[in-house]
Amino acid sequence: MIAGVLVTPLREIETPGGNVFHAMKATDAGYRGFGEAYFSTLQPGKIKPWKRHNRMTLNLVVHIGMIRFVLYDGRVDSPSHKEFTEIVLGNPGNYARLTVPPGIWLAFQGVSEQISWLLNVADLPHDPGEADRLSLDEIPYYWSER
Repeated sequence: MIAGVLVTPLREIETPGGNVFHAMKATDAGYRGFGEAYFSTLQPGKIKPWKRHNRMTLNLVVHIGMIRFVLYDGRVDSPSHKEFTEIVLGNPGNYARLTVPPGIWLAFQGVSEQISWLLNVADLPHDPGEADRLSLDEIPYYWSER
């Protein structure tokens, strides 16, 4: 696992009227404050290209569907410099929260047959100048169809 990245299993609590799915509490590891929370969707097979936040910590939860996350550590002072980590998260299957600290490159792909729903609980409000972006071919990684 890349240094500073956390994967935290989350609870689903069954109730008679519908289940409760935990996402994040202020007491959880990875919580660095609250800036904003938002949902995004990802079509099956589609890949969102590389993005690196320079100040923001991401807390990503896949509530519906499955998403393959690929992380690349480009931080030169990191013990995991130039390492990749791949993890598939989603519901049902692997309901967990992925915490990504600043400085880590992240790309992700929808791997279920349905649209996937992703929640990000970020420690900072969105700032378009805070992140860097690269096309998929700028970091060498093989994206399979799965």
